[in-house]
Amino acid sequence: MNLILGAVIILGCVIGGYVLEHGHIAALMQPIELLIIGGATFGSFMISHPMSVVKKSLGTIPSLFKGSPYNKAKYMELLALMYALFTKIRKDGLIALEADIEDPEKSAIFSQYPGIIADHHVTEFICDYFRLMVGGSMNAFEIENLMDIELESHHQESHKPIAAIQGASDALPAMGIVAAVLGVVITMGAIGGPPEELGHKVGAALVGTMLGILLSYGFVGPIATSLNHQAEDEAKFYICIKTCILAYLNGYAPQVAVEFGRKVLFSEVRPGFLELEEHVKQKK
Repeated sequence: MNLILGAVIILGCVIGGYVLEHGHIAALMQPIELLIIGGATFGSFMISHPMSVVKKSLGTIPSLFKGSPYNKAKYMELLALMYALFTKIRKDGLIALEADIEDPEKSAIFSQYPGIIADHHVTEFICDYFRLMVGGSMNAFEIENLMDIELESHHQESHKPIAAIQGASDALPAMGIVAAVLGVVITMGAIGGPPEELGHKVGAALVGTMLGILLSYGFVGPIATSLNHQAEDEAKFYICIKTCILAYLNGYAPQVAVEFGRKVLFSEVRPGFLELEEHVKQKK
């Protein structure tokens, strides 16, 4: 939603201001300039990154229309799941959890939280560390170190597409200059022509410079920034899981362990203590 709203504001203000100054819209319609800028930028993008990063970068764009899925409701669902798993361990022992973590889609516990089970990576992350707990061969310190290593790898992987898109943003102004220089070269070749023709060619060259800067700072750069916010939201979700598990491994009761997880959340998605307690009781 923000992507569409922001694009409307940018184009409305830029084009609206241009029209109010008695500019002609037709003068801005320079498809060849756009072809040069867009094509050259995408070509440099392809050279700079392996195909896996190119595909991931393009695949992340649709997520901007949906917004971050890591809202307050999803965190409450996560914390309720953590509480349910910890409570079962305390009541029946770690071995009783084996069937749930080996096949979470058929688990009576996991099935109560469809928002979590629908996220394959989150479910796998939770189950992997509960398997280590069931195995009993690693202490809390060792599990924390392993979590840190995995989360760092996840952070690096999730930021590769963002860095690639930011690189494309950085290249766009330079490609705009390339298009402008080519326009000047064409203009110099027609230097003996009528002034109207020369003015049109110079205008087209200047539009190339404007397009490169506008696309960079108005669209592609902000897209990279927005994707970075989404990646940070996702990282916080995993940190919440990590905090809950480590708190329980260090001997805290289930209610206190999920309180540790609640405390690491940003204020806009953090449920209140009583609100979370009431939600957990309803799920029991």
